[in-house]
Amino acid sequence: MILGVGVDIVEISRMGRLLRSPWAEIFVNRVFSQEEIRACRESAHPAEGFSARFAAKEAVTKALGTGFKKGVSPDQIIVKGGEHAQPSIILEGYALEIAESMQVGKIHVSLTHSRNAACAFVVIERRRQ
Repeated sequence: MILGVGVDIVEISRMGRLLRSPWAEIFVNRVFSQEEIRACRESAHPAEGFSARFAAKEAVTKALGTGFKKGVSPDQIIVKGGEHAQPSIILEGYALEIAESMQVGKIHVSLTHSRNAACAFVVIERRRQ
């Protein structure tokens, strides 16, 4: 049974400007795990990776029905894989507690990007009894 669906799109140029700004390190360290930061910075186009991962984090909160409110923050949602591997989502902290209370079993995620934008689509399934 599907519990939630979420989709989000992020402009890559906007993320690029943010990554060149004076507060880039603060933003990156508040929003992304060290593993996510490393994966994005090692890629040929870091802004695309950060954009896709941020879109995935937003899409997960939409599927959970929380948004970045109710105690859920971007650093509690970790996007693994991506560029050359199937992406997956790991939840921590309060995001994990909410997922457990909803009996979330599987989180499906798809990431894509064009030259201008990155998009993420998430489907959350109920745990099988």
